[in-house]
Amino acid sequence: MTQEVTIGKSDVTVSNALGLGTNKVGGHNLFGDLQDENGYALVKEALNSGISLLDTAFAYGNGRSEEIIGDVIQDYDRSKIVLATKAAHDPSKNGEFNNTPAFLKKSVDDALKRLKTDYLDIFYIHFPDKDTPKAEAVGALSELKTAGKIRAIGVSNFSPDQLKEANADGLVDIAEDNYSLVHRGAQQTEFPYLKENQISFVPYFPLAAGLLTGKYGPEDSNKFKQFSQKQYQTITSALDEVRNIANGHGATVAQTIIAWYLKDPDISVVIPGARNADQVKSNVAAVDVNLSQSEFDQIEQLFSSF
Repeated sequence: MTQEVTIGKSDVTVSNALGLGTNKVGGHNLFGDLQDENGYALVKEALNSGISLLDTAFAYGNGRSEEIIGDVIQDYDRSKIVLATKAAHDPSKNGEFNNTPAFLKKSVDDALKRLKTDYLDIFYIHFPDKDTPKAEAVGALSELKTAGKIRAIGVSNFSPDQLKEANADGLVDIAEDNYSLVHRGAQQTEFPYLKENQISFVPYFPLAAGLLTGKYGPEDSNKFKQFSQKQYQTITSALDEVRNIANGHGATVAQTIIAWYLKDPDISVVIPGARNADQVKSNVAAVDVNLSQSEFDQIEQLFSSF
């Protein structure tokens, strides 16, 4: 596994830079045909394989993902697990985003019960709401940090301006946002600020909903309508080049893409998801793909237009 990572200005350390995104663990409201037993098995596989950071959220199955993880971790050393969860969707308001101090404090207490633990390593405000001052929301989390209920404060899906507002008192430790080789806006809009303010960064959708696994060809462009036909052709051509690099390492395209993130100094932890234990095993194998600097630069260049 890769080297230890410190989360922002907190005392949270992650034993390696590969974590697990768990929206397919109990996320019955997000994905069809999910089986809880697969969720249990893949979380166990992750922990048995040396992954320590588990990234979940209330929104994944309206708490079901947290419940499954809470069950699994009872058989492991809690001190070696980094639990990250998120909340903003208010069930009493049809899932409307809520960042008020009262809601966030209740969300943390509820998550602690579902996860069967007495502290969270990282708690994110999952989405910004329309009205709550962001520094006020983060201030409430700071109170929970002082109380020992959370150890690091995070924000997710915040615009650059909202991030700066949230961090007005220098209290934000980590930011999570949609970022991948084909969705790189944060590189210009967020990374300089994050680095300057010692805020860690975690990308979600690092494999771009499967697009960057290399399993889709030119005929599948209609599945990714957010890209123009020309953009999609650029992506598939780039992935053909990545496949050549992957072959040189005896790896898959997905493993090579994950290895690229692991080598990127702007990324603290990468959290690819998985539907079953075999996919977890495949993701874990990415840590053994040691890209040279020239290979890293080549992949960077292949996707430079995004």
